[in-house]
Amino acid sequence: MTIQDLHFDCVHFRGDIPCRPNKQSGMTCPNCTEYQPISKRILIIKLGALGDVIRTTPLIEAYRKLYPGCHITWITTYPDVLPANSIDSIRTFSFEDVFIVTKQSFDIAINLCKDAEAAILLAECNAIEKRGFIWNDGHVDIANTESEHKFMTGLFDQYSKENTKSYLQEIFEICGLKYDNESYVLNVEQRLLDSFSHIKKDASNKIIIGLNTGAGSRWPTRLWPIEHWKQLINMLQADGYAPLLLGGPDEHEVNTMLQQETGAMYAGSYPVEQFMAIVSQADVILTAVSMTMHIALGLGKKMVLFNNIFNKHEFDVFGLVEIVEPSTGCECYYGTVCSRSISCMHDITVEQVYQAIIRQLQ
Repeated sequence: MTIQDLHFDCVHFRGDIPCRPNKQSGMTCPNCTEYQPISKRILIIKLGALGDVIRTTPLIEAYRKLYPGCHITWITTYPDVLPANSIDSIRTFSFEDVFIVTKQSFDIAINLCKDAEAAILLAECNAIEKRGFIWNDGHVDIANTESEHKFMTGLFDQYSKENTKSYLQEIFEICGLKYDNESYVLNVEQRLLDSFSHIKKDASNKIIIGLNTGAGSRWPTRLWPIEHWKQLINMLQADGYAPLLLGGPDEHEVNTMLQQETGAMYAGSYPVEQFMAIVSQADVILTAVSMTMHIALGLGKKMVLFNNIFNKHEFDVFGLVEIVEPSTGCECYYGTVCSRSISCMHDITVEQVYQAIIRQLQ
């Protein structure tokens, strides 16, 4: 065999290390029975936020169905949440990886971020077809007409409030795809699931209710009052359920306090890979719109979802979610500061949330 015998266009070709067919079966070019030429080279730019990266993963299944044998490269700031088994090349937003991506050629390049750096990256990429948001004449612009709807709803609250399309409908439209209820792709390593399997034992085989007490530091207007969390934990415990506190570094202090005062379970604050394994232990999740929401959806968990400042039509809930909103409404659309003296989140009662959790269990 010589270099002329190599199938550089094969989906399994790695460039510098043995491919999977060689490692598993010892097969080599040019007579490998698993040789499959790449049909399309596709680049997806979705840098963040973490939850948005997760909820963009249905594009993987859609492109695999449309272009069997396609090669997908994804560049992001959150590589750990992407399913490595479903994506051919995962790149970080670093100088080295950006340099490599901009020196490659793609059939299709999509940028779903409106940030300047992502738009400039799409402009710098070599691609026959570009979709999403691109840098043009010193500002973010649309690369194709199908991106106009999402671009405009992001610029004006009036348009955003009138929107009835979900996020997935919007991004599939941008990509020129038909959304067919493709779900999130989320892989949690078995070793991590095993390392947190003790949570179910600690719960004495009771039904576990995951309580995500935070909403991210960017949106304090979404926070449910601490006293409400305490009351809910007490109600759940009195009826034989096991509350499991969830959160990251921003919620660690509050969750530690709630654990000490109520006896609710709390595994601690962990990086996202371990956090996904912790969330997987719960039977039902209660959360505001957050990273936890998208992780729970990726895990196929039933959920009760707080919402006040967002358009609920933008959420893809796959029949798993009951949305709970303040009965008095909310005036702070996408607001980071509440316009009321007492936040509308106080108007979501403990009893209202408790009954929603029970309905999800049923």
